[in-house]
Order: sequence, then C-alpha cells, then structure tokens
Amino acid sequence: MRRNPWFESVAEAQRRARKRLPSTVYGALVAGSERGRTIDDNIAAFAELGFAPRVVGHHAERDLSTTVLGVPTALPVLISPTGVQAVDPDGEVAVARAAAARGVIMGLSSFASKPVEEVVAAQTDTFFQLYWSGTRESMVQRMDRARQAGAKALIVTLDWSFSHGRDWGSPAIPERLDWRTALRFAPDVLPRPGWLWKYARSGRAPDLTVPNMRPPGGEAPGFFGAYGEWMRTAPPTWEDIAWLRKEWGGPFLLKGVTRVDDAERAVDAGVSGLSVSNHGGNNLDTTPAAVRLLPAIAAAVGHEVEVLMDGGVRRGGDVAKALALGARAVLIGRAPLWGLAANGQAGVENVLDILRGGLDSAVRGLGHSCVRELCPDDLVIPAGFALALGVGTSAEAAADRPSAV
Repeated sequence: MRRNPWFESVAEAQRRARKRLPSTVYGALVAGSERGRTIDDNIAAFAELGFAPRVVGHHAERDLSTTVLGVPTALPVLISPTGVQAVDPDGEVAVARAAAARGVIMGLSSFASKPVEEVVAAQTDTFFQLYWSGTRESMVQRMDRARQAGAKALIVTLDWSFSHGRDWGSPAIPERLDWRTALRFAPDVLPRPGWLWKYARSGRAPDLTVPNMRPPGGEAPGFFGAYGEWMRTAPPTWEDIAWLRKEWGGPFLLKGVTRVDDAERAVDAGVSGLSVSNHGGNNLDTTPAAVRLLPAIAAAVGHEVEVLMDGGVRRGGDVAKALALGARAVLIGRAPLWGLAANGQAGVENVLDILRGGLDSAVRGLGHSCVRELCPDDLVIPAGFALALGVGTSAEAAADRPSAV
C-alpha cells in the first residue's frame, strides 16, 4: 500500500527526506559546522521556552497575517534564501509556487539553482538575497537584474566566516554531473530510485550551477566557483553596507545579526530591517541560539526597524515564541527543503500548513485574536535564557558610527 504523501510534522518531513535523498545530498541539507553545538542550540532553545495559556476568553477567529518590509504575508513566516535547492528538479520554482499558494514571501539566494526571473514569475512577493562578493560593479549588476525581475526587497547576508570542518564529516559534492561523476556517485544514488526517477522524468540532471551569479554576456558559474569568488572578496565595512542600501534604493534587510552594537550600527547604515541569525548553525559554532539573542536586539532597535529571526524554527509554536520575544516574523530554511525533498511543491505547502496550524493553536490558547498581540507575558522564560551580546561596547561604538549615506 502506498504511503500517504501528507506528513504531520517537520520532523516527519526530515525523516522522509533522509530516506528519499542520496546521503551526500541529505548531508548537505543538514550542514552545520564543527561540533554542531549551534545548530542543536537553535532547536533546543525553543523547547526551553514554555507557554502560559488561558482557559477562558479564546477568540473564535484569529488573524495570523502581517507585513514584512511593506509586503503583506498570510503568515509571519518567510522562506529563507538557501542556496542550490536542487533536491528536486523544480528547485526554487517549486518552493516559490508553494509560497504563492500559501500567501507567504519567498526569499531567493544568489546561489540558487533557478534564475530570479523564473522564481519571481512563480511568486511575485520575492526578496532577493545578495552576498558581498566580487566587485561593486558586479553587485550592482545583480541588484539591477533582481530589481528588473520584480524582486520587492533585498536581503544582504553577512554572517559567514568560511568556517570549515564537521565532526560528522562533510559530504562529497560534485561541481557538475557528467558520466564519470555519475559512476562515482552511483553507489549513493542508485539506492534512491524515487529521487533518481524524478530527475529522469524531468529530462535534467542535477547540478550546482548558480544562474543568478552569471555575469553579463558570460556563463553561469558553478556553486564552488561562485563560493570561491565570495571567499576572495575583501569583507565589507559599514560604509559598504550603507552604499549597498543606497544602490538598492528599496526595502533592505540585513541578515546575520547577533549583537546589539551591530544592530545599532545597521540602523545607522540605513537598513529597513534585520534578521537575528547565526546562519542556521553553519557559521561559527558555539554561537548562541538566535532566539536567545532576539529579545535584547528587539528591545534596542525594534522601534526603529523591523526585527526578524531565523534559526531552529520547526513548529508553529516556535513562530509564536519568536513573535512574543519581539520578532515581526521568522525565516525558515531547512524545513521547506525537507518538505521539497519529501513531496515536491506539495511538501513545501505541507510544511507551511503545519506551521500555520501550530501558530493558530498557540494564538488561540494564549487568548489572542491576532499574532501582533503576542508578548513575553505569554511565555515561561527560564532564568538566564536571554543573552545580550555587544551591550557593553555599544555606547563606545556609537561615537564612531558613520552617518547613513
């Protein structure tokens, strides 16, 4: 008997993705760095928070919608811009279609496997993500292309220090798939006939080409070529961030903030919003969970810019907890990829439905009529849970902040 394609939790989507995908592909999704302490803490921290539900006074109807950088969304949940979603032949286009079907915003990575034009055609509410990579001219070209395609905001990701090495081992990932490579990976791929057959039916072989990094008149590089350019580019200054914000000229989200002083500098650089994030545990291991850092940053700058959070969100209750601690919305990265691997576009829609159901239950149980009413009083917060990084240095840093350009 065929298994029901519907799943009831993100954990089940992950289990199905693990069974369906070649181990190298699944290992790339799990990712993490070094000991994996940060990726584990991102998830564990949500479990440390409790709810304080009400017994009477529940609302028959609840409003879960909000806006992010002026763009309406049916849920305070955005698809995070994760690179090369080639776990499915339709990749980011399938995810964008699912986002459109559920009324949420799509984040598209510069390192995506599908071009921005195709993704925006599938979901007009798309935010394009940019790394500080290459020359200023090449970054302007990428921004211009995203703007012309119809992207409604820019996400700039900075929290990456090229930390390598995982205690459980990094998967071997080819740049492109030719016959020689196919033979080498056959022992890993052949035991996953469902995944292989889906690609065979599409008429396309999986590869790691990143079309949104294609230079004018040139060929799209492979992932590792684009990654190499990124590694070789000198890190940006706050003046560079202010320049990017001015060149984009529209809603601008800075992703990767963990410190209060950095959040304040970001505000001075002119950002519209920021995401409290440790890159899903893929950057410096032992960085605290993003949700532990959220309250201090939201308190410091939440009255000036929109504050989002990403890292470790697996349930609708996690979304409610993040909003109660000051986030306007959350971004989800691994969860939709597991849904995509488990059941394509329908699997991503399934993940979004799970989050909607859990969030709605939390808002109801806490006695609210909309997500905007969530607050710290709705939570049981253990002593020492919240951390404030960069608070002692923020006053000194303020004297040296550049003016927004």
